Amino acid sequence: MAPVLSERILGSIVGSAVADAAAQPLHWIYDLQKLNAILAGEPSPEFHPHPANPFYRRETGQQSCYGDQAYVLLESLSECGGLNVHDLKQRFYKFFGPRSEYDTPVNDPSRDKGSPRPQLPISGPWRHASLKSFLKNMDAGREETGCDIDNQIDGITKLAPVVALYAGKPEMLEKVEDATRVTQNNDMCVTVTLAAARFLEHYILNGPDPKALDSVLEQLNDPSRKNPQELDRTVIGHIHQVKENLLKTPQELIPAVFSNA
Repeated sequence: MAPVLSERILGSIVGSAVADAAAQPLHWIYDLQKLNAILAGEPSPEFHPHPANPFYRRETGQQSCYGDQAYVLLESLSECGGLNVHDLKQRFYKFFGPRSEYDTPVNDPSRDKGSPRPQLPISGPWRHASLKSFLKNMDAGREETGCDIDNQIDGITKLAPVVALYAGKPEMLEKVEDATRVTQNNDMCVTVTLAAARFLEHYILNGPDPKALDSVLEQLNDPSRKNPQELDRTVIGHIHQVKENLLKTPQELIPAVFSNA
């Protein structure tokens, strides 16, 4: 393998883990005024020394629930020499399930929604919707273990190891979809994750490229594309929206585009 290619493969995995740890202390702060107040005193958001997540608190440098999923996926791929869905399910269950660090009363998948609201933030990691649904499906012995209503960012945040392993191979997208549906059996989630996988594969194989958006758009518009999804046209529209807003800063873009989100 060419040294530069191998470095990009390794960099995609390490970069994903570092980015997750860097963002974790300020994770899930939806109140922009609160976030701006925090950054006013410490303007660099990366590896913020004072965790301010309103839902959970972990030490700076530790992974979020998303980074932990990527770690488990990487471990499974390494141990099995490729994607083994059965092994991945077992590892996810062990890492996030009963008697794990994630197994706390607040994170109980069967906790009554009508019970008193927990005191937040909790100390320790947060087990969120797709993981709770996955655990319930595993306990019920279902073959399809992924949550069918959750379309959050999990698929994208944990895809680096599987794309890194299969980049340039015809089965890459198939493996990404199979890995994603283990915990998120939701078509929108799968569609956007496959689009993200195409981007990451492009950068792994080609390095920096200002035409990456156009390359992925060409792939998604190809009638013979691999792993076609019914929602691909929706993702194409969003990528065009990204192109139209490339010159805007996050401070300009977020209030303008996501104010009603």
